[in-house]
Amino acid sequence: MPHDTLSKHLFHWDKQPLPWEMRVRVAYNIAQALDHCNAENRKIYHDLNAYRVLFDEDGDPRLSSFGLMKNGRDGKSYSTNLAYTPPEFLRTGRVIPESVIYSYGTVLLDLLSGKHIPPSHALDLISGKNVLLLMDSSLEGQYANDDATKLVELASKCLQSETRDRPDTKFLLADVAPLLKQKEVTSHVLMGLPKNTAVLPTLLSPLGKACARIDLTAVHDILLKTGYKDDEGAENELSFQEWTQQVQEMLNTKKFGDIAFRDKDFKSAIEYYSKLVAMMSVPSATVFARRAFSYLMNGQAELALRDAMQAQVCIPEWPTAFYLQALALSKLGMQTDAQDMLNDGATFEAKRQNSWRS
Repeated sequence: MPHDTLSKHLFHWDKQPLPWEMRVRVAYNIAQALDHCNAENRKIYHDLNAYRVLFDEDGDPRLSSFGLMKNGRDGKSYSTNLAYTPPEFLRTGRVIPESVIYSYGTVLLDLLSGKHIPPSHALDLISGKNVLLLMDSSLEGQYANDDATKLVELASKCLQSETRDRPDTKFLLADVAPLLKQKEVTSHVLMGLPKNTAVLPTLLSPLGKACARIDLTAVHDILLKTGYKDDEGAENELSFQEWTQQVQEMLNTKKFGDIAFRDKDFKSAIEYYSKLVAMMSVPSATVFARRAFSYLMNGQAELALRDAMQAQVCIPEWPTAFYLQALALSKLGMQTDAQDMLNDGATFEAKRQNSWRS
Protein backbone atom coordinates (compact mmCIF):
# COMPACT_ATOMS: atom_id res chain seq x y z
CA MET A 1 0.00 0.00 0.00
CA PRO A 2 1.49 3.35 -1.06
CA HIS A 3 0.55 5.55 1.90
CA ASP A 4 2.06 3.69 4.85
CA THR A 5 0.49 2.45 8.06
CA LEU A 6 -1.87 3.94 10.59
CA SER A 7 1.04 3.82 13.02
CA LYS A 8 3.09 6.13 10.78
CA HIS A 9 0.25 8.66 10.46
CA LEU A 10 -0.56 8.62 14.19
CA PHE A 11 2.81 8.41 15.86
CA HIS A 12 5.45 9.49 13.31
CA TRP A 13 3.77 12.09 11.09
CA ASP A 14 5.86 14.73 9.32
CA LYS A 15 3.54 17.34 7.79
CA GLN A 16 0.21 17.11 9.60
CA PRO A 17 -1.47 14.90 12.21
CA LEU A 18 -4.21 12.56 11.08
CA PRO A 19 -7.46 14.61 11.08
CA TRP A 20 -10.32 13.67 13.40
CA GLU A 21 -12.71 12.75 10.58
CA MET A 22 -10.09 10.40 9.12
CA ARG A 23 -9.61 8.75 12.50
CA VAL A 24 -13.34 8.09 12.71
CA ARG A 25 -13.27 6.69 9.18
CA VAL A 26 -10.44 4.33 10.15
CA ALA A 27 -12.43 3.16 13.19
CA TYR A 28 -15.47 2.51 11.01
CA ASN A 29 -13.58 0.73 8.23
CA ILE A 30 -11.82 -1.60 10.67
CA ALA A 31 -15.16 -2.43 12.30
CA GLN A 32 -16.63 -3.05 8.85
CA ALA A 33 -13.77 -5.39 7.90
CA LEU A 34 -14.03 -7.32 11.17
CA ASP A 35 -17.81 -7.61 10.84
CA HIS A 36 -17.47 -8.93 7.29
CA CYS A 37 -14.96 -11.57 8.37
CA ASN A 38 -17.14 -12.44 11.35
CA ALA A 39 -20.04 -13.08 8.98
CA GLU A 40 -17.73 -15.38 6.98
CA ASN A 41 -16.90 -17.28 10.19
CA ARG A 42 -13.39 -15.83 10.27
CA LYS A 43 -13.69 -14.52 13.78
CA ILE A 44 -10.11 -14.32 15.02
CA TYR A 45 -7.63 -11.68 13.89
CA HIS A 46 -4.27 -12.12 15.56
CA ASP A 47 -2.77 -9.04 17.16
CA LEU A 48 -4.87 -6.24 15.65
CA ASN A 49 -2.93 -2.97 15.99
CA ALA A 50 -2.06 0.30 14.23
CA TYR A 51 0.67 -1.39 12.21
CA ARG A 52 -1.89 -3.69 10.55
CA VAL A 53 -3.92 -0.81 9.08
CA LEU A 54 -2.63 0.44 5.71
CA PHE A 55 -3.71 3.27 3.42
CA ASP A 56 -4.25 2.50 -0.27
CA GLU A 57 -3.66 4.70 -3.33
CA ASP A 58 -6.87 6.64 -2.57
CA GLY A 59 -5.95 7.13 1.08
CA ASP A 60 -8.66 4.69 2.19
CA PRO A 61 -7.81 2.58 5.25
CA ARG A 62 -7.43 -1.16 4.71
CA LEU A 63 -7.01 -3.94 7.24
CA SER A 64 -4.07 -6.13 6.24
CA SER A 65 -2.92 -9.67 6.97
CA PHE A 66 -6.23 -11.40 6.29
CA GLY A 67 -4.22 -14.58 5.94
CA LEU A 68 -4.15 -14.50 9.74
CA MET A 69 -7.95 -14.61 10.01
CA LYS A 70 -9.13 -17.81 11.67
CA ASN A 71 -12.45 -19.32 12.63
CA GLY A 72 -13.49 -20.83 15.93
CA ARG A 73 -11.73 -20.16 19.23
CA ASP A 74 -8.28 -21.63 18.69
CA GLY A 75 -5.86 -18.75 18.20
CA LYS A 76 -2.52 -19.10 19.93
CA SER A 77 -0.37 -16.08 19.05
CA TYR A 78 -0.27 -12.49 20.24
CA SER A 79 1.96 -9.49 20.69
CA THR A 80 4.70 -9.71 23.26
CA ASN A 81 3.69 -6.25 24.56
CA LEU A 82 1.80 -7.37 27.63
CA ALA A 83 0.31 -3.93 28.31
CA TYR A 84 -1.86 -4.26 25.19
CA THR A 85 -2.59 -7.97 25.41
CA PRO A 86 -6.17 -9.15 26.16
CA PRO A 87 -6.44 -10.39 29.76
CA GLU A 88 -7.77 -13.79 28.70
CA PHE A 89 -4.67 -14.40 26.59
CA LEU A 90 -2.48 -13.77 29.62
CA ARG A 91 -4.57 -16.28 31.57
CA THR A 92 -4.95 -19.04 28.98
CA GLY A 93 -2.48 -18.33 26.16
CA ARG A 94 -5.33 -18.47 23.66
CA VAL A 95 -7.01 -15.88 21.42
CA ILE A 96 -10.80 -15.96 21.11
CA PRO A 97 -13.18 -13.78 19.05
CA GLU A 98 -13.73 -11.47 22.02
CA SER A 99 -9.98 -10.83 22.09
CA VAL A 100 -10.31 -9.10 18.72
CA ILE A 101 -12.79 -6.65 20.27
CA TYR A 102 -10.29 -5.87 23.04
CA SER A 103 -7.62 -5.18 20.44
CA TYR A 104 -10.05 -2.95 18.54
CA GLY A 105 -10.39 -0.98 21.77
CA THR A 106 -6.62 -0.47 21.92
CA VAL A 107 -6.69 0.86 18.33
CA LEU A 108 -9.45 3.28 19.36
CA LEU A 109 -7.14 4.51 22.12
CA ASP A 110 -4.40 5.07 19.54
CA LEU A 111 -6.83 7.02 17.33
CA LEU A 112 -8.08 9.14 20.22
CA SER A 113 -4.74 9.92 21.81
CA GLY A 114 -2.25 9.85 18.94
CA LYS A 115 0.11 7.86 21.14
CA HIS A 116 0.49 4.51 22.84
CA ILE A 117 -1.50 4.53 26.07
CA PRO A 118 -1.74 1.32 28.10
CA PRO A 119 -5.42 0.32 28.41
CA SER A 120 -5.24 0.25 32.21
CA HIS A 121 -4.09 3.88 32.32
CA ALA A 122 -6.71 4.91 29.76
CA LEU A 123 -9.48 3.24 31.76
CA ASP A 124 -8.33 5.12 34.87
CA LEU A 125 -8.61 8.42 32.96
CA ILE A 126 -12.04 7.48 31.61
CA SER A 127 -13.44 6.42 34.98
CA GLY A 128 -12.06 9.60 36.48
CA LYS A 129 -13.91 11.70 33.85
CA ASN A 130 -10.57 12.98 32.56
CA VAL A 131 -11.39 12.36 28.91
CA LEU A 132 -9.62 15.52 27.75
CA LEU A 133 -6.35 14.18 29.11
CA LEU A 134 -6.81 11.20 26.84
CA MET A 135 -7.35 13.21 23.64
CA ASP A 136 -4.63 14.11 21.14
CA SER A 137 -3.88 17.81 21.65
CA SER A 138 -3.24 18.25 17.92
CA LEU A 139 -6.96 17.62 17.29
CA GLU A 140 -8.10 20.69 19.20
CA GLY A 141 -11.18 22.22 17.61
CA GLN A 142 -11.70 19.39 15.09
CA TYR A 143 -14.37 17.39 16.89
CA ALA A 144 -17.53 17.80 18.93
CA ASN A 145 -17.10 16.83 22.58
CA ASP A 146 -20.12 14.50 22.36
CA ASP A 147 -18.54 12.63 19.46
CA ALA A 148 -15.26 12.23 21.31
CA THR A 149 -17.10 11.06 24.42
CA LYS A 150 -19.00 8.42 22.42
CA LEU A 151 -15.79 7.05 20.94
CA VAL A 152 -14.12 7.03 24.36
CA GLU A 153 -17.09 5.16 25.82
CA LEU A 154 -16.91 2.59 23.01
CA ALA A 155 -13.21 2.06 23.72
CA SER A 156 -14.04 1.52 27.38
CA LYS A 157 -16.64 -1.12 26.51
CA CYS A 158 -14.19 -2.94 24.25
CA LEU A 159 -11.52 -2.99 26.97
CA GLN A 160 -13.59 -4.67 29.65
CA SER A 161 -11.67 -7.43 31.40
CA GLU A 162 -14.59 -9.85 31.21
CA THR A 163 -15.13 -11.05 27.65
CA ARG A 164 -18.92 -11.24 28.09
CA ASP A 165 -19.02 -7.49 28.76
CA ARG A 166 -17.50 -6.54 25.41
CA PRO A 167 -19.67 -5.60 22.40
CA ASP A 168 -19.79 -7.51 19.12
CA THR A 169 -18.85 -6.23 15.65
CA LYS A 170 -22.43 -5.18 14.84
CA PHE A 171 -22.40 -2.96 17.91
CA LEU A 172 -19.08 -1.41 16.82
CA LEU A 173 -20.53 -0.50 13.42
CA ALA A 174 -23.73 0.93 14.86
CA ASP A 175 -21.82 3.02 17.40
CA VAL A 176 -19.25 4.49 15.01
CA ALA A 177 -21.46 5.08 11.94
CA PRO A 178 -23.25 8.19 13.34
CA LEU A 179 -19.86 9.84 14.00
CA LEU A 180 -19.00 9.91 10.27
CA LYS A 181 -19.73 13.52 9.33
CA GLN A 182 -17.84 14.06 6.04
CA LYS A 183 -18.63 10.97 3.99
CA GLU A 184 -18.59 12.93 0.74
CA VAL A 185 -14.98 14.05 1.23
CA THR A 186 -12.49 11.54 -0.18
CA SER A 187 -9.82 10.12 2.08
CA HIS A 188 -6.87 11.50 0.09
CA VAL A 189 -8.33 15.02 0.45
CA LEU A 190 -8.85 14.59 4.20
CA MET A 191 -5.27 13.38 4.60
CA GLY A 192 -3.74 15.93 2.24
CA LEU A 193 -2.37 13.20 -0.02
CA PRO A 194 -1.77 13.49 -3.77
CA LYS A 195 -4.33 11.62 -5.82
CA ASN A 196 -2.96 8.89 -8.06
CA THR A 197 -4.36 9.85 -11.44
CA ALA A 198 -2.34 7.43 -13.53
CA VAL A 199 -4.42 5.47 -16.03
CA LEU A 200 -3.98 1.78 -15.56
CA PRO A 201 -3.31 -0.17 -18.75
CA THR A 202 -6.08 -2.28 -20.20
CA LEU A 203 -3.93 -4.28 -22.64
CA LEU A 204 -3.59 -7.75 -21.20
CA SER A 205 -1.33 -10.60 -22.22
CA PRO A 206 -2.91 -13.88 -23.38
CA LEU A 207 -2.62 -15.18 -19.81
CA GLY A 208 -4.20 -12.01 -18.44
CA LYS A 209 -7.08 -12.28 -20.92
CA ALA A 210 -7.61 -15.95 -20.08
CA CYS A 211 -7.72 -15.14 -16.35
CA ALA A 212 -10.08 -12.21 -16.98
CA ARG A 213 -12.60 -14.42 -18.76
CA ILE A 214 -11.95 -17.32 -16.33
CA ASP A 215 -10.96 -19.62 -19.18
CA LEU A 216 -9.28 -22.34 -17.14
CA THR A 217 -8.39 -24.48 -20.14
CA ALA A 218 -6.50 -21.60 -21.75
CA VAL A 219 -4.77 -20.75 -18.45
CA HIS A 220 -3.61 -24.35 -18.11
CA ASP A 221 -2.27 -24.42 -21.67
CA ILE A 222 -0.35 -21.16 -21.19
CA LEU A 223 1.17 -22.27 -17.89
CA LEU A 224 2.31 -25.48 -19.56
CA LYS A 225 3.91 -23.64 -22.50
CA THR A 226 5.59 -21.06 -20.25
CA GLY A 227 7.16 -23.72 -18.08
CA TYR A 228 9.84 -22.46 -15.69
CA LYS A 229 11.41 -19.80 -17.90
CA ASP A 230 10.64 -16.94 -15.47
CA ASP A 231 11.83 -18.86 -12.44
CA GLU A 232 15.61 -18.88 -12.66
CA GLY A 233 16.22 -19.20 -8.91
CA ALA A 234 14.44 -22.53 -8.56
CA GLU A 235 16.06 -23.94 -11.70
CA ASN A 236 19.50 -22.83 -10.56
CA GLU A 237 19.07 -24.61 -7.28
CA LEU A 238 18.42 -27.86 -9.11
CA SER A 239 21.21 -27.28 -11.66
CA PHE A 240 24.14 -26.14 -9.54
CA GLN A 241 23.83 -27.89 -6.22
CA GLU A 242 26.17 -30.72 -5.47
CA TRP A 243 24.57 -33.85 -6.86
CA THR A 244 23.11 -35.77 -3.95
CA GLN A 245 20.33 -38.21 -3.29
CA GLN A 246 18.21 -35.32 -2.04
CA VAL A 247 18.64 -33.43 -5.31
CA GLN A 248 17.67 -36.56 -7.25
CA GLU A 249 14.56 -36.87 -5.08
CA MET A 250 13.70 -33.24 -5.70
CA LEU A 251 14.07 -33.69 -9.46
CA ASN A 252 11.87 -36.77 -9.41
CA THR A 253 9.24 -35.02 -7.32
CA LYS A 254 9.25 -32.05 -9.70
CA LYS A 255 9.02 -34.41 -12.69
CA PHE A 256 6.04 -36.30 -11.27
CA GLY A 257 4.35 -33.04 -10.31
CA ASP A 258 4.83 -31.62 -13.80
CA ILE A 259 3.51 -34.82 -15.39
CA ALA A 260 0.42 -34.75 -13.15
CA PHE A 261 -0.10 -31.07 -13.96
CA ARG A 262 0.24 -31.75 -17.69
CA ASP A 263 -2.21 -34.65 -17.50
CA LYS A 264 -4.71 -32.55 -15.49
CA ASP A 265 -4.40 -34.84 -12.48
CA PHE A 266 -4.57 -31.81 -10.23
CA LYS A 267 -4.99 -33.68 -6.96
CA SER A 268 -1.71 -35.52 -7.54
CA ALA A 269 -0.07 -32.32 -8.75
CA ILE A 270 -0.95 -30.66 -5.42
CA GLU A 271 0.60 -33.57 -3.51
CA TYR A 272 3.85 -33.59 -5.51
CA TYR A 273 4.24 -29.82 -5.58
CA SER A 274 3.58 -29.65 -1.83
CA LYS A 275 6.40 -32.14 -1.25
CA LEU A 276 8.66 -30.12 -3.55
CA VAL A 277 7.92 -26.85 -1.72
CA ALA A 278 8.96 -28.48 1.54
CA MET A 279 12.19 -29.80 0.01
CA MET A 280 13.48 -26.71 -1.83
CA SER A 281 15.54 -24.12 0.03
CA VAL A 282 14.87 -21.58 -2.75
CA PRO A 283 11.08 -21.25 -3.21
CA SER A 284 9.83 -21.68 -6.76
CA ALA A 285 7.34 -19.13 -8.08
CA THR A 286 6.35 -21.49 -10.88
CA VAL A 287 5.64 -24.33 -8.50
CA PHE A 288 3.45 -22.03 -6.39
CA ALA A 289 1.71 -20.84 -9.58
CA ARG A 290 1.04 -24.37 -10.76
CA ARG A 291 -0.14 -25.48 -7.34
CA ALA A 292 -2.38 -22.38 -7.20
CA PHE A 293 -4.01 -23.37 -10.47
CA SER A 294 -4.33 -26.96 -9.26
CA TYR A 295 -6.08 -25.75 -6.11
CA LEU A 296 -8.48 -23.74 -8.29
CA MET A 297 -9.28 -26.83 -10.34
CA ASN A 298 -9.80 -28.69 -7.07
CA GLY A 299 -12.36 -26.11 -5.88
CA GLN A 300 -10.04 -24.58 -3.25
CA ALA A 301 -9.96 -20.91 -4.25
CA GLU A 302 -8.65 -19.61 -0.90
CA LEU A 303 -5.61 -21.89 -1.03
CA ALA A 304 -5.14 -20.90 -4.67
CA LEU A 305 -5.09 -17.23 -3.70
CA ARG A 306 -2.55 -17.91 -0.96
CA ASP A 307 -0.23 -19.72 -3.39
CA ALA A 308 -0.58 -17.02 -6.04
CA MET A 309 0.39 -14.46 -3.41
CA GLN A 310 3.37 -16.62 -2.44
CA ALA A 311 4.43 -16.70 -6.10
CA GLN A 312 4.41 -12.90 -6.01
CA VAL A 313 6.67 -12.99 -2.95
CA CYS A 314 9.13 -15.12 -4.93
CA ILE A 315 9.06 -12.81 -7.98
CA PRO A 316 7.54 -9.48 -6.82
CA GLU A 317 6.69 -8.06 -10.27
CA TRP A 318 5.72 -11.33 -11.99
CA PRO A 319 2.54 -10.74 -14.05
CA THR A 320 1.59 -14.42 -13.81
CA ALA A 321 1.29 -14.16 -10.03
CA PHE A 322 -1.06 -11.17 -10.31
CA TYR A 323 -3.18 -12.82 -13.01
CA LEU A 324 -3.60 -15.98 -10.94
CA GLN A 325 -4.57 -13.88 -7.91
CA ALA A 326 -7.19 -12.21 -10.11
CA LEU A 327 -8.50 -15.61 -11.15
CA ALA A 328 -8.73 -16.81 -7.53
CA LEU A 329 -10.40 -13.58 -6.41
CA SER A 330 -12.97 -13.95 -9.20
CA LYS A 331 -13.74 -17.45 -7.98
CA LEU A 332 -14.20 -16.01 -4.47
CA GLY A 333 -16.68 -13.45 -5.80
CA MET A 334 -14.35 -10.46 -5.20
CA GLN A 335 -14.69 -8.92 -8.64
CA THR A 336 -13.38 -5.44 -7.81
CA ASP A 337 -10.21 -6.84 -6.25
CA ALA A 338 -9.84 -9.22 -9.19
CA GLN A 339 -9.95 -6.31 -11.63
CA ASP A 340 -7.32 -4.48 -9.58
CA MET A 341 -5.05 -7.53 -9.81
CA LEU A 342 -5.56 -7.76 -13.57
CA ASN A 343 -4.59 -4.10 -13.87
CA ASP A 344 -1.52 -4.64 -11.70
CA GLY A 345 -0.50 -7.63 -13.82
CA ALA A 346 -0.91 -5.58 -17.00
CA THR A 347 1.15 -2.77 -15.47
CA PHE A 348 4.07 -5.10 -14.77
CA GLU A 349 3.62 -6.74 -18.17
CA ALA A 350 4.02 -3.36 -19.86
CA LYS A 351 6.96 -2.48 -17.61
CA ARG A 352 8.68 -5.75 -18.53
CA GLN A 353 8.13 -5.21 -22.27
CA ASN A 354 9.51 -1.66 -22.04
CA SER A 355 12.64 -2.90 -20.29
CA TRP A 356 13.17 -5.51 -23.01
CA ARG A 357 12.84 -2.89 -25.74
CA SER A 358 15.36 -0.60 -24.05
